[in-house]
Amino acid sequence: MRRVVRRGLHGGRDQRVAVMTTDAPADHTESPPGEGDQSTGTPRLELRGVSKSFGPVLALSGVDLVIPAGEVTALAGDNGAGKSVLIKTIAGIHEPDGGETYWEGRPVHIRTPRDAAALGIQTVYQDLALADNLDIVQNMFLGRERTKADLLDENSMERSATETLAGLSVTTVRSIRQPVASLSGGQRQAVAIARAVLWNSKLVIMDEPTAALGVAQTAMVLDLVRRLADRGLAVLLVSHNLIDVFNVADRLAVLRLGRMVATGQVSEFDPQSVVDYMTFGRSEQPGDAASTTARRGG
Repeated sequence: MRRVVRRGLHGGRDQRVAVMTTDAPADHTESPPGEGDQSTGTPRLELRGVSKSFGPVLALSGVDLVIPAGEVTALAGDNGAGKSVLIKTIAGIHEPDGGETYWEGRPVHIRTPRDAAALGIQTVYQDLALADNLDIVQNMFLGRERTKADLLDENSMERSATETLAGLSVTTVRSIRQPVASLSGGQRQAVAIARAVLWNSKLVIMDEPTAALGVAQTAMVLDLVRRLADRGLAVLLVSHNLIDVFNVADRLAVLRLGRMVATGQVSEFDPQSVVDYMTFGRSEQPGDAASTTARRGG
């Protein structure tokens, strides 16, 4: 059993190992997910000592995080813990001030969302960013429409949308041509997730995917999250709902005030210990092998 607390700050921008730029657009073609790193044990994504400040506010401090392929890694923390800043840093919206980022064992520098997409990182935010007046196919290909002889290739897009939804066992939608406005909350989440999977994804970040959903819709979305990992994708799940976390996650990372206070297999935690880490940065629960390490790490 193991928990990693955190490393010290790694300094400023000049300490990054490598720089990755993407002057050309990402190759938006479907490919089998999860390739490359499961057999070798190399994490899909690894952060080492990542920090981020906004003026005098230190939002992230020396954050270490490992996200393996084929697993659901849950990110927990109270409001203001730094969860949103962390996922936006991974997604290329915020450029970190210090630390190192490794993708499939290679040092990279993610400056923009375009860089993240080129690697295969897709983020499903809480607002989903779906256009209610468009249908499912149009939403899944919005901004990335396929053309043939300067006309929209509707048949190709419909076929790919249908295959992607079927591959994720999404069977509750009546038609892929129905407007998104007519979908339930769970169905909208399914479309947003399918859109992320469609574009050569290797890591899917999901921000509170079950917020405001009913019991049945929550179960459907969690089942979909589990299927993503079973297909070999890495999944980072941000959630306040510890029931959801313990139902679907393989690994758990807990942020408190911008610091990673505990990480490990979900089996090493219980709900009360997670609350303790979120609140106090340590846990004294019986059988918690990481409590001493967590206290030592602050």
